[in-house]
Amino acid sequence: MAARRKPQLSLAEHCCLALVVEGLEHGWAIGSELAPGGTLGTIWSLSRPLTYRAIESLAEAGLIERSAERGTSRERALLTPTETGRRVNSTWLETPVEHLRDLRTELLLKLTFRQRAGLAPESLLDAQEALLGPVLDSLIRRDTSNDLVALWRQENARAARRFLRQ
Repeated sequence: MAARRKPQLSLAEHCCLALVVEGLEHGWAIGSELAPGGTLGTIWSLSRPLTYRAIESLAEAGLIERSAERGTSRERALLTPTETGRRVNSTWLETPVEHLRDLRTELLLKLTFRQRAGLAPESLLDAQEALLGPVLDSLIRRDTSNDLVALWRQENARAARRFLRQ
C-alpha cells in the first residue's frame, strides 16, 4: 500500500472535504454547490474540473473513500469521509485564517460550513480576532493622509473588526 501524504490541503480540497462530511456523496452535487450560482459559489466558486481534481486529491490522501453506487445504469462513485478526513475537516473549521485578505473567502466559507453543521461561530470569531487583532489595530491607527492605499487598508481593517464583533 502506498504511503499517504500528510494532508496540507488547498482551499478547494477543504471545501470539497467539508461537503463530503456534510453528506454530499457525488462529485456533481459538490460541483453544483461550488458553481458560481451555487450556495457556496456566491462566496467562492470552483470549476467542475478543479472540483473533480480536488476530490481525486482527497481520495489519494485517504481523507475520503469511493464506493460504487449500486442499482444505477451509469457507474457513479459514492463519496464518504474517512475518520481522518472528519478530523481534518473539524480542525479546519476551528482554525482562524492567517491573513486579513482571507476573511472574505476562507473565513466566510468556514462560518457557512459551521452554520450548516449547527456549530456556533463564536469560538472561531474570537480566535480570528485574537490572531488578527494586532494587525487590525495597526492598520486602524495608521496615518492615512495623502495615501489612498493606506486609507483603503484602514477602512478594510475597520470593516473586518466590525464583522468579527457582530
